[in-house]
Amino acid sequence: MFCFLSLYLDKVLWHMQFNIPIYLTLFRIFLIPFFVFTFYLPFYWSSFLTALIFMLAAITDWLDGFLARRWKQTSRFGAFLDPVADKIMVSAALVVIVEYFHIWWITLPTAIIITREIIISALRQWMAVIGYRNNVAVLWIAKVKTILQMLSLFVLLWHPTTIFIVIGVIIFYVATTLTFLSMFRYFRAVCNDLLTILFRNIR
Repeated sequence: MFCFLSLYLDKVLWHMQFNIPIYLTLFRIFLIPFFVFTFYLPFYWSSFLTALIFMLAAITDWLDGFLARRWKQTSRFGAFLDPVADKIMVSAALVVIVEYFHIWWITLPTAIIITREIIISALRQWMAVIGYRNNVAVLWIAKVKTILQMLSLFVLLWHPTTIFIVIGVIIFYVATTLTFLSMFRYFRAVCNDLLTILFRNIR
């Protein structure tokens, strides 16, 4: 029994193809509880440490993809794990800033961002099931949105002065606007496929 289980796990791990980019992605997930915990430490430097840990995690988001392409170490497991790690990291940071600021003009764009992520994830999963996964590839506007999102969250987690908070909120709203636009671009990209499937089912 144990021998069979060991062989099964070995096979699963082999298919996962662990490499440095994937370890970086796992490291990003590992950092998430730390930046949440440090935010509530009773020290004046806790918010800066939180923002620093978050920025380190955000850098690994860029680095793992860059190394995977550079070293030709892309894998299905990595393609699955990377966006999952991003969504967990961003969602955790959003929850922290919503709880800290406790005001509607932070909560509303946060709800929009999380709603968009759920919708697009569901769309990608559905398109993958029906064989149109490549039609929901990542758009350039979504990459810009992610960069601005990370930057705004870094500033809002740090929030050293009122000016920084205002700058962070402005960037946050720009990122939220791009969140809306990228969602509609995704729907536009798969619109023909959705209509084809709809008419096929009607017949």
